[in-house]
Amino acid sequence: MHSIVRSWQRIFALLIVVIMCIGCSQVPSVSYNPWKAISVPTDSKLLDIAFTDNSQHGYLVGSNATLLETNDGGETWKPITLQLDESKSRFDSVSFTGKEGWIAGEPGLLLHTTDEGASWSRIPLSEKLPGSPIAVKALAENTAEIATDVGAIYKTTDGGKNWKAQVESAVGVVRNLERSADGKYVAVSAKGNFYSTWEPGQNAWVPHNRNSSRRVENMGFADGGQLWMLARGGQIQFNDLNKPDEWQEAKYPELSTSWGLLDLAYRTPNEIWIGGGSGNLLRSGDGGKTWEKDRQVEEVAANLYKIVFFNPDQGFIIGDRGVLLKYFPNPEKTSQAEAA
Repeated sequence: MHSIVRSWQRIFALLIVVIMCIGCSQVPSVSYNPWKAISVPTDSKLLDIAFTDNSQHGYLVGSNATLLETNDGGETWKPITLQLDESKSRFDSVSFTGKEGWIAGEPGLLLHTTDEGASWSRIPLSEKLPGSPIAVKALAENTAEIATDVGAIYKTTDGGKNWKAQVESAVGVVRNLERSADGKYVAVSAKGNFYSTWEPGQNAWVPHNRNSSRRVENMGFADGGQLWMLARGGQIQFNDLNKPDEWQEAKYPELSTSWGLLDLAYRTPNEIWIGGGSGNLLRSGDGGKTWEKDRQVEEVAANLYKIVFFNPDQGFIIGDRGVLLKYFPNPEKTSQAEAA
């Protein structure tokens, strides 16, 4: 009988600790919600967004050969139908420089435009290409880089007629892959149990073990080249710029949460936004030291898996089931800055 009482006492004590932890996990709310849900004419999965040099003219791409165009900065979107053999093509990535743009997708799909998307031509790819293109980056006139779902990287300088391999061997199936502004790549393995890095001049990818027992969800670069890592259980880490293989102490923007962190983006060098499951959106104004939550976005009830800022005043969040959020700067802060 005494042992039963002691067991219940332990359970009760544990419950108190859990309740206290849950109470501690309530991060403060943002003072202003800058995100507005935008209606798009599709329920296909959206995957990427890009704008031409004209910040009003852009494109959204996604599954089922989804291609949407905007001419008003992303307020409204209209569908564009391309004559493709594969109606179930998946457009993974879109990128523009000036009037020249590229769309990469599966299976083995690459599209090219030189007139801001008024017309698109299909670029034939070799059947020997390792994997399917999942990322494309327009670099300059007639120049672009593609990366595949197994980490092969190729570059063209003649509008897609010829491609040169940038790395000798593929890295294996990847969960996601990101490119820095200066041409470096980081790729997370399909199971999230390790990641690999590559930079121009290296012959092969460099593998790295994850630095904790938590599987890696996503990785990317800050503007200065610093790596960030999102891991299972709501964990975020930044590496040491002076010692890239060493990582700073892990942070948990919101403790005791059951949802995962899916993507991270910098609006400014100090302001960071993180998207997660079930409409969870977090903001840090001090480079990741402290966090606050945008609770109004939770009403969207979508997994927020891609955040993009083209400049501090132009940003978008892509969620599942055709969800698109657009960033609107705080009018009070904008007017104060103009007055100053």
